[in-house]
Amino acid sequence: MKLSNFQKKIARYLGIRAGFFLINILVKTYRIKRINGNHLDEMIEKGKNFVVASWHGSMIPGWYLHKNLNSAALVSKSKDGDVLYHILDKWGFKVVRGSSHIGGKEALEEMITLLRKKYNLVITPDGPRGPRHVMKAGAIVSAKKAGVALFLAGISIKNKIRLNSWDRFEFPLPFTKINVKYSEPIYIDKELDYDATSKLINECEITLNKLQEEAGRID
Repeated sequence: MKLSNFQKKIARYLGIRAGFFLINILVKTYRIKRINGNHLDEMIEKGKNFVVASWHGSMIPGWYLHKNLNSAALVSKSKDGDVLYHILDKWGFKVVRGSSHIGGKEALEEMITLLRKKYNLVITPDGPRGPRHVMKAGAIVSAKKAGVALFLAGISIKNKIRLNSWDRFEFPLPFTKINVKYSEPIYIDKELDYDATSKLINECEITLNKLQEEAGRID
C-alpha cells in the first residue's frame, strides 16, 4: 500500500517521538566517566560560557553530557537533522540549523551571536559530512570571535553498534561504559590572523584525536 504524503508525515512525526522516548531511556543507563572535567565545571559554577567540540561519530553522549546547560548545537538542514533537532530541543538545547555546505555562513554568525548572549556551544567539528575526524573551522572561529574558552572532548564508548556511515557512527548499547576526556581550556586570541588560525585548527584536530585515543585506554 502506497502512503500519501500526509500519511508519511504522520508516520515520521510518530517515529521521531518514539525514537526520542527510547533514546531518553537508554542514555540514563550509561556509566559515564569524565576525565579532566573540573575546568569545565568551574566555568559552569562561575557562569562563564564555552564551546565543547567532540567528533560526530560519538554525538549522542557528547550532547547528552551537556544538556540543560543553556547550550546551543548546530544541526544540518537534512531529514536526519530533523530527528536530531527534536532530541536536542527536548534536551534543552537552542538548535541552529545549517552546516559548512548549507547555510554555513549564517549558521556561524548565529553561533557567535548565541555565544555572545552567554549560551554554551556544543559542536561536532567534522560534521555533517566529514571527512571523519578532520576538524572544520566553526568551533575555533566561534570561540575566537566570541572570546570564550574552547574544550575538546575525546569520547570512547565500550559497547556499541558501529554503523557503516562516513563517521562510523557509534550507537552506545544499554549500560555501556563511556569515557569522556576533556582538554584544558583553550583561549584563542581575537587578533589571530588567518594563517595562525588555520594552524591552530590543525593542532586542535591532532589534540582531539589524541584525547579520543586516550579515552579508549582508560579503564
